[in-house]
Formats: sequence, C-alpha cells, structure tokens
Amino acid sequence: MKEIPLGLYGITAENFANGKSNVECVKEMIKSGIKIIQYREKYKSLKEKAKEAKEIAKICKDNGIIFIVNDHVDIALLVEADGVHVGQDDMDIKDVRKIVGKDMIIGVSTHAPDEALKAQNDGADYIGVGPIFKTTTKKREPVGLEYLEFVVKNINIPYVAIGGIKKYNFDKIVQTGAKRICLVSEIVGAKNIEKMISDLKNIQNLSKFE
Repeated sequence: MKEIPLGLYGITAENFANGKSNVECVKEMIKSGIKIIQYREKYKSLKEKAKEAKEIAKICKDNGIIFIVNDHVDIALLVEADGVHVGQDDMDIKDVRKIVGKDMIIGVSTHAPDEALKAQNDGADYIGVGPIFKTTTKKREPVGLEYLEFVVKNINIPYVAIGGIKKYNFDKIVQTGAKRICLVSEIVGAKNIEKMISDLKNIQNLSKFE
C-alpha cells in the first residue's frame, strides 16, 4: 500500500475553479508538485464522474501521483485508483475494506475526537480533520484548531487538515504540527495555481515536508 505523502493534498472542486475543468486543475496541481489528488465531484452524473475519474486516474498514474476517489467505492475500483475516501454517513470502513481489499488506501472524514479514534481503530489508513475553519465547500460547522491539536497529539495514522484553510491562515495550521494540509477553493480557484502552491510552500517552509 502506498503512503500518504507529506505536504499539500489536492482535491478537485470544479464549481470553485472559475471556469477551469477538474482535469485542467489536476494537471496544474501536479505540475506544481502536489503528490496526491482526490477526485471530489458532487454535481455531475455518475456516468460523467466515472468518465472524468478515468481520465484523471490515467494522468495521475502517468505522473506517479497517488489518486483517491471521494465517496464512490465503485468508481475507485473501476479506475483502479490507489484509494477511496468516505464520510461519516457513507459505508462503514470495515465494509469498504471487504469490497476494496487490503491494498487500497481508505481515508475517512472526521470531525471530532471519537470519530478519529474510531477510524483509527477500524483500520482507516488516514483521516481528514475538519473543517478547521468555516468553509463554503462543506455545510458542516467548523471544528476549530482544538480538534486538530487533539489529532496531532493522539492519532498515530496520517491525517490531513482541511476546511476553510486559506493563504492568510495557513501558518496557523502549520504551527499545530500538521504536515498534510488541504486547501480546496484557495488552490483550484486561484488565477495562477502554480504560484499559489509555490507561495504556500514558502510559508513556514512547507517544502521541507516533501
């Protein structure tokens, strides 16, 4: 099983990308040095998602990038993704494992200490931690830095800080000790994705984690 890389974690969000397609954003993120991409798409048909995931999976494979599919275990298997990411309302981790086998990465979104501990105990390979701050990409209320600090001190599997993280508050996340960080709309919505990622890496020398 592949490891979750340190540094920035890329997620697609075409509705925040100012006219750029998911594929275009993925290409720019990879060009900018991001080593993991999650395909997250809430607003297209299953047929469209499968077609797009196939294309992005190939791009990731050709570039040695870890590819994760959000929500859809069936699409993850179809495109031979490296992993699948599920939420608290999705299928149980143990059931997902039965379907995907022992070699596929399973990530889980968590919003509280009990969810993080359960995910770790149930065999998740990594967890999402958030939303840290208020965000338009998720309807859930922010969990704050306190939850992230709990995870840093108590969780032994990889974790990704996510939710409302922007360039202006990015240093607060780095200072908690988090070494895997996701900025969704801040990256895909940037006029120049490559420059945005470069700027983020220079904050608190994030590049040392890669």
